[in-house]
Amino acid sequence: MPSGKTPARPFTPLDFQLVLLRRMADHQPGLVEDARHELGVSVADMREANRRWQAMVRSPRSRTAAARYRSVLGPPESVLSRRIGDLECEARLWPLPLWPDLRFEVLLAPNGAVWNEWLIRAPGAAGPSLRTLDDLMPWSCTVDEAARAFAPARPLQGSAPTRWGLAFTAPDGQGVRREVVAEFTWGLLQRVAVSG
Repeated sequence: MPSGKTPARPFTPLDFQLVLLRRMADHQPGLVEDARHELGVSVADMREANRRWQAMVRSPRSRTAAARYRSVLGPPESVLSRRIGDLECEARLWPLPLWPDLRFEVLLAPNGAVWNEWLIRAPGAAGPSLRTLDDLMPWSCTVDEAARAFAPARPLQGSAPTRWGLAFTAPDGQGVRREVVAEFTWGLLQRVAVSG
């Protein structure tokens, strides 16, 4: 006899993009609003996608993080080896239509545990030219790109698990070097605070 329950709607790559946007909305509501319109979804859709994602993550029967990403995003577009210190790690990359020049990267430790999950520049895609503070616009660069452009950069603890910070010095438009704290969500630049 049928139970009467409707089967759960699958969690799609579109839903996953809404999860990324939901966290970015704290810092860049205007950009998120534009992206939401581009995707043709409502604020309620974004909330619901986030609710379902959190339920998946917290479920006692939850898959491993690596398996969860594969079930939501499908097979990775590419799988690369990355050396972190003495360890050989695996990087799995997925395209996301909202950011065609970026890839969502999941970095796995040798034991299969997920070490990191964020947006990076797609292999072979031209990154931004970062020379001054004026170049540090929201969503213009990734953590890695800012750290390379303004080395030496010091990593900072983020205010949430999907957030990172970098402290560095960068010249302003007149060439005066300024102390900068850049904040990133899911690896993408959200805002910059300048002092000095």
